[in-house]
Amino acid sequence: MEQQNSGHLRRSMTTGQMEMIAIGGTIGSGLFMGATSTIKWAGSSVLLAYALVGLVLYAMMRALGEMIYLNPGTGSFADYGTKYINPLSGYLVKWSNVFQFIIVGISDVIAMSQYLNYWWPNLPDWISGIILIVILTLANLVSAKAYGSLEFWFAMIKVVTIILMIVVGLMVIVFGLGNNWHPVGISNLWSHGGFFPNGWKGFFFSLAVIAGSYQGIELLGIAAGETASPQKAIVKSVKSVIWRILIFYIGAIFVIVSIYPWNQLSAVGSPFVETFEKVGITGAAGLINFVVLTAAMSGANSGIYSASRMLFKLSVDHEVSPFFS
Repeated sequence: MEQQNSGHLRRSMTTGQMEMIAIGGTIGSGLFMGATSTIKWAGSSVLLAYALVGLVLYAMMRALGEMIYLNPGTGSFADYGTKYINPLSGYLVKWSNVFQFIIVGISDVIAMSQYLNYWWPNLPDWISGIILIVILTLANLVSAKAYGSLEFWFAMIKVVTIILMIVVGLMVIVFGLGNNWHPVGISNLWSHGGFFPNGWKGFFFSLAVIAGSYQGIELLGIAAGETASPQKAIVKSVKSVIWRILIFYIGAIFVIVSIYPWNQLSAVGSPFVETFEKVGITGAAGLINFVVLTAAMSGANSGIYSASRMLFKLSVDHEVSPFFS
């Protein structure tokens, strides 16, 4: 962490890195690993559920973006709690952010160890966990720019994979690629119990899981304090959030529930793997395993970044030991 002066950090991240951090925050590993569970609860109506949660989060990000534009500091949204509500609110926001990412970080390290077992089944989990923690910690200790560079490529891998999956899926739906050139169509959206097969109960239950899959979207409120020309980066990032949600989440889920009946997905395994293998892309399982590994690394990487900055803010505000600044 590069401290410029008391209470401020060096603005070493670029606008492009901040945009990719925003994308990486929006596209979590929940899309790759959690899509099947949300579809199980909501059926085809999961499309509406992702859109609804996306709309709420877009409204939140617009409001947050307006405030960050005026005061782009490290830990911005915690500062807003202190300034506009009361100091206790800001204090709780900072600590909740730290504890949240400690828990998420631990779960991501466990997940990464499991993904590495795909290639090295005899590698003890604790060894792979330590190696991954050391790599991510060193990246964060070097500089914010190093973190931004790592997150840039993590996000790029996820974006390319999802776009490729959507393109391949649309070719299966429209042209029948991998299905003997018999178009699959979109009848699966309503042919297995209707658009709301589990009623409104299943629809509303899926909202909680979907909201969790968007976790990390708020990283703009932390990264703004270390980005050059933060106002320009914030405007571009916030305005494009809704399009990222539409393309990456709703686009990918639309392809999945169109190609596969929602009530048969549990037998399919990973719909991403199955879709690539359907069109003859060999090694799809290894490809998707690599992607979810980078997605988990991205989550842990962002967790280290976010929690460390909140501890920095707590220290600067004299709420924990000066050691943390």
